[in-house]
Amino acid sequence: MLSFGVAAFEAGNRAPLETFEANLELLPGATADEKTMAWWEKPERKAAWEACRKNPQKPELAMKNFVNWVDTTCERKDGPKASPVFVAYPAGFDFTFVYWYMIRFAGRSPFSFSALDIKSFAMAALGIDYRETTKRNMPRRWFDGSPHTHVALDDAIEQGRLFLNILDDVKRRS
Repeated sequence: MLSFGVAAFEAGNRAPLETFEANLELLPGATADEKTMAWWEKPERKAAWEACRKNPQKPELAMKNFVNWVDTTCERKDGPKASPVFVAYPAGFDFTFVYWYMIRFAGRSPFSFSALDIKSFAMAALGIDYRETTKRNMPRRWFDGSPHTHVALDDAIEQGRLFLNILDDVKRRS
Protein backbone atom coordinates (compact mmCIF):
# COMPACT_ATOMS: atom_id res chain seq x y z
CA MET A 1 0.00 0.00 0.00
CA LEU A 2 1.43 3.33 -1.05
CA SER A 3 -1.07 5.73 0.47
CA PHE A 4 -4.57 5.95 1.87
CA GLY A 5 -7.09 8.66 2.52
CA VAL A 6 -10.15 8.54 4.71
CA ALA A 7 -13.09 10.90 5.09
CA ALA A 8 -15.50 10.59 8.01
CA PHE A 9 -19.08 11.47 7.12
CA GLU A 10 -22.37 11.68 8.95
CA ALA A 11 -25.57 10.71 7.14
CA GLY A 12 -27.20 13.72 5.54
CA ASN A 13 -24.03 15.81 5.39
CA ARG A 14 -21.89 15.90 2.23
CA ALA A 15 -19.03 17.75 3.90
CA PRO A 16 -16.58 15.42 5.63
CA LEU A 17 -16.51 15.80 9.40
CA GLU A 18 -12.81 14.98 9.44
CA THR A 19 -10.21 13.62 7.05
CA PHE A 20 -7.00 11.62 7.37
CA GLU A 21 -4.36 10.78 4.81
CA ALA A 22 -0.92 9.23 4.81
CA ASN A 23 1.67 8.16 2.30
CA LEU A 24 3.61 5.09 3.34
CA GLU A 25 7.20 4.05 3.06
CA LEU A 26 7.54 0.79 1.20
CA LEU A 27 7.73 -2.38 3.26
CA PRO A 28 11.18 -3.95 3.52
CA GLY A 29 11.66 -6.44 0.70
CA ALA A 30 8.60 -5.20 -1.20
CA THR A 31 8.79 -5.29 -4.98
CA ALA A 32 6.66 -3.44 -7.49
CA ASP A 33 4.01 -5.32 -9.44
CA GLU A 34 4.53 -4.81 -13.20
CA LYS A 35 0.83 -4.42 -14.02
CA THR A 36 0.29 -1.96 -11.19
CA MET A 37 3.30 0.10 -12.22
CA ALA A 38 2.07 0.15 -15.83
CA TRP A 39 -1.25 1.51 -14.51
CA TRP A 40 0.57 4.28 -12.60
CA GLU A 41 2.63 5.22 -15.66
CA LYS A 42 -0.39 6.50 -17.61
CA PRO A 43 -0.07 10.30 -18.09
CA GLU A 44 -3.45 10.98 -16.46
CA ARG A 45 -2.19 9.34 -13.23
CA LYS A 46 1.14 11.19 -12.99
CA ALA A 47 -0.13 13.73 -10.46
CA ALA A 48 -1.62 10.97 -8.30
CA TRP A 49 1.67 9.04 -8.36
CA GLU A 50 3.59 12.14 -7.34
CA ALA A 51 1.07 12.87 -4.58
CA CYS A 52 1.35 9.38 -3.09
CA ARG A 53 5.14 9.56 -2.92
CA LYS A 54 5.38 12.90 -1.06
CA ASN A 55 6.53 12.71 2.55
CA PRO A 56 6.07 8.96 3.09
CA GLN A 57 5.78 7.80 6.70
CA LYS A 58 6.78 4.57 8.35
CA PRO A 59 3.71 2.29 8.30
CA GLU A 60 4.03 1.80 12.08
CA LEU A 61 3.57 5.52 12.72
CA ALA A 62 0.92 6.09 10.06
CA MET A 63 -1.30 3.20 11.16
CA LYS A 64 -1.09 3.99 14.87
CA ASN A 65 -1.99 7.60 14.06
CA PHE A 66 -4.84 6.43 11.85
CA VAL A 67 -6.35 4.07 14.45
CA ASN A 68 -6.10 6.88 17.03
CA TRP A 69 -7.75 9.28 14.55
CA VAL A 70 -10.66 6.87 14.03
CA ASP A 71 -11.12 6.49 17.80
CA THR A 72 -10.98 10.25 18.38
CA THR A 73 -13.29 11.03 15.44
CA CYS A 74 -15.90 8.58 16.76
CA GLU A 75 -15.99 10.13 20.23
CA ARG A 76 -19.14 12.14 20.90
CA LYS A 77 -19.46 14.87 23.46
CA ASP A 78 -23.17 14.25 24.00
CA GLY A 79 -23.65 10.51 23.72
CA PRO A 80 -22.12 7.08 23.22
CA LYS A 81 -19.13 6.57 20.99
CA ALA A 82 -20.07 6.03 17.33
CA SER A 83 -19.21 2.66 15.80
CA PRO A 84 -17.22 3.27 12.62
CA VAL A 85 -17.94 1.39 9.41
CA PHE A 86 -15.36 1.23 6.63
CA VAL A 87 -17.12 2.14 3.36
CA ALA A 88 -15.32 1.83 0.02
CA TYR A 89 -15.60 1.15 -3.71
CA PRO A 90 -14.51 -1.64 -3.81
CA ALA A 91 -14.41 -2.55 -0.13
CA GLY A 92 -13.05 -6.00 -0.94
CA PHE A 93 -9.87 -4.38 -2.22
CA ASP A 94 -9.43 -1.32 -0.01
CA PHE A 95 -10.46 -2.89 3.30
CA THR A 96 -8.18 -5.89 2.78
CA PHE A 97 -5.12 -3.67 2.53
CA VAL A 98 -6.08 -1.23 5.28
CA TYR A 99 -7.16 -4.01 7.66
CA TRP A 100 -3.89 -5.91 7.17
CA TYR A 101 -1.86 -2.75 7.82
CA MET A 102 -3.91 -1.86 10.92
CA ILE A 103 -3.49 -5.32 12.44
CA ARG A 104 0.19 -5.57 11.48
CA PHE A 105 1.26 -2.10 12.61
CA ALA A 106 -1.35 -0.90 15.13
CA GLY A 107 -2.43 -4.25 16.55
CA ARG A 108 -6.15 -3.74 16.03
CA SER A 109 -8.92 -2.50 13.78
CA PRO A 110 -11.35 0.10 15.18
CA PHE A 111 -13.77 -1.10 12.47
CA SER A 112 -13.66 -4.69 13.72
CA PHE A 113 -14.74 -6.46 10.51
CA SER A 114 -17.29 -3.82 9.48
CA ALA A 115 -16.78 -2.97 5.83
CA LEU A 116 -19.55 -1.92 3.46
CA ASP A 117 -19.05 -2.23 -0.30
CA ILE A 118 -20.59 0.67 -2.27
CA LYS A 119 -20.86 -1.40 -5.44
CA SER A 120 -22.85 -4.13 -3.64
CA PHE A 121 -25.09 -1.49 -2.08
CA ALA A 122 -25.66 0.08 -5.52
CA MET A 123 -26.48 -3.35 -6.95
CA ALA A 124 -29.20 -3.82 -4.33
CA ALA A 125 -30.51 -0.29 -4.82
CA LEU A 126 -30.72 -0.72 -8.59
CA GLY A 127 -31.93 -4.33 -8.55
CA ILE A 128 -29.40 -5.36 -11.20
CA ASP A 129 -26.65 -7.98 -11.51
CA TYR A 130 -23.37 -7.27 -9.73
CA ARG A 131 -21.36 -7.29 -12.98
CA GLU A 132 -23.79 -4.76 -14.47
CA THR A 133 -23.28 -2.48 -11.49
CA THR A 134 -20.71 -0.09 -12.88
CA LYS A 135 -20.51 3.66 -12.46
CA ARG A 136 -21.65 4.21 -16.04
CA ASN A 137 -24.86 2.28 -15.26
CA MET A 138 -25.58 4.25 -12.08
CA PRO A 139 -27.97 7.23 -12.07
CA ARG A 140 -26.18 10.55 -12.63
CA ARG A 141 -27.98 11.96 -9.57
CA TRP A 142 -25.73 9.80 -7.41
CA PHE A 143 -22.67 11.71 -8.56
CA ASP A 144 -22.02 15.25 -7.42
CA GLY A 145 -19.02 16.15 -9.53
CA SER A 146 -16.41 15.21 -6.93
CA PRO A 147 -13.17 14.54 -8.76
CA HIS A 148 -11.84 11.03 -9.33
CA THR A 149 -8.14 11.85 -9.31
CA HIS A 150 -6.72 8.64 -7.82
CA VAL A 151 -5.27 10.83 -5.07
CA ALA A 152 -6.27 8.89 -1.96
CA LEU A 153 -8.10 11.63 -0.06
CA ASP A 154 -9.91 12.96 -3.15
CA ASP A 155 -11.17 9.47 -3.93
CA ALA A 156 -12.23 8.86 -0.31
CA ILE A 157 -14.35 12.01 -0.34
CA GLU A 158 -15.81 11.08 -3.74
CA GLN A 159 -16.70 7.59 -2.49
CA GLY A 160 -18.23 8.91 0.73
CA ARG A 161 -20.47 11.30 -1.15
CA LEU A 162 -21.47 8.59 -3.64
CA PHE A 163 -22.46 6.30 -0.78
CA LEU A 164 -24.50 9.02 0.94
CA ASN A 165 -26.25 9.89 -2.31
CA ILE A 166 -27.23 6.24 -2.85
CA LEU A 167 -28.36 6.00 0.78
CA ASP A 168 -30.53 9.11 0.45
CA ASP A 169 -32.02 7.79 -2.80
CA VAL A 170 -32.91 4.47 -1.17
CA LYS A 171 -34.47 6.22 1.84
CA ARG A 172 -36.56 8.49 -0.43
CA ARG A 173 -37.93 5.47 -2.29
CA SER A 174 -38.84 3.52 0.86
